[in-house]
Amino acid sequence: MSANNDNLDFQPQLTPTEMLGLGVFGGWYFSGDIAEYPAEWFKNDKQSSNGFDVTLNCFQIASGLSRAEWEAKGWITPEDPLGWFQWYCRYVMGRRIPKVDQIQIGRWKAFGPRHIGAIRANCGHMNLNCRQRQRQALLQWAYDPFF
Repeated sequence: MSANNDNLDFQPQLTPTEMLGLGVFGGWYFSGDIAEYPAEWFKNDKQSSNGFDVTLNCFQIASGLSRAEWEAKGWITPEDPLGWFQWYCRYVMGRRIPKVDQIQIGRWKAFGPRHIGAIRANCGHMNLNCRQRQRQALLQWAYDPFF
């Protein structure tokens, strides 16, 4: 995790660079608009040039809800109209908005343990073919899905 993390309750296991290199969001999270982010994040990324491509995801499976569903659930903030991963990227780059940070860190903390617990309870050690949708989702929340 970046040295820009000053919240001890927030300890992601993966950086944006690692996530992008492993394959997240079908390679289409930013819809090609990556100018605000460090170029080195994208040197070994798996980005699509023309829309969501499930084969670019680490587990080659679609995982998660659509952006429209995120909006309907109230998970999109005006500060980060693309959602959690946009917030995370900006957080790593040093941006701080305490109220938004608190909400997003809380969402991150609530997400990982329940999915990690389900995988551990139902899959053998390093059985990466087990619960691939949950593993892909963990990856998209900066949790290491390889356990």
